Amino acid sequence: MQDSFTERAGDWADVPRRIRAGLHLPEPWESRFGDLRQTSATKCLAVGQLGQSLDGRIATLSGHAHDISGAEGLAHLHRLRAVVDAVVVGAGTVRADDPQLTVRHVTGPSPARVVIDPRGSLPPKARAFTADGIRRLAIMREDAPAPPAGVEALRLPLTDGIFAPAAILDALAALGLRRVLIEGGARTLSHFLSAGCLHRLHIVVAPVILGSGIAGLSLPPIDRMNEALRMPVRAHPLGDEVLFDCELSGQTPQQRGKPVP
Repeated sequence: MQDSFTERAGDWADVPRRIRAGLHLPEPWESRFGDLRQTSATKCLAVGQLGQSLDGRIATLSGHAHDISGAEGLAHLHRLRAVVDAVVVGAGTVRADDPQLTVRHVTGPSPARVVIDPRGSLPPKARAFTADGIRRLAIMREDAPAPPAGVEALRLPLTDGIFAPAAILDALAALGLRRVLIEGGARTLSHFLSAGCLHRLHIVVAPVILGSGIAGLSLPPIDRMNEALRMPVRAHPLGDEVLFDCELSGQTPQQRGKPVP
């Protein structure tokens, strides 16, 4: 499925290749994805993404999130997948949504799939582990059981009960996965944001109000507005949705502890 922006902006199909080759992109792709060209030989460039309601919810209280993002928001997510080397999700997202993490709504290559599964407790039939020729990795504790056949185990130590986001990115960079999408869930994305490990954050806001539900981000509480994260933001219309592209590369890790569970 291609969205209306493809027809107006020319052929999208060559954009993933041009990004990896460091080449300039036609609009509107340069404005949205041009900053993802720059990677180093040893470090990851990490971009986070979430689709949410006008009141900052990514799902209902029961966890239902299927219709928050419309066709254009979904196309944007799949374009992000097409231009990165790896997409990262937590075990909770796999249990709740069983995502495929492939590129289907637009033309482009699917990235390596990386699941944070500390205890190695996810079922082998999880769709993220499907043997389809795409590289699959599980980030696990050193004492966790072996992952499903064909899935690479990336074993890291825990720090205060979690994997340090910087350690995850360093380990992926060492494997040649230097352009990384942190897709979910909310807790995983919040950990990376709180640790100062995101270079960009793409928030797609849909014209819907839930009134209650699961928040897209959960950071430690602050007392004063001058403690809030402020950053340069560019807004891009996606049909009746809006993409907010947040520049975070100048941010330093917050000194407020870990995200609220």
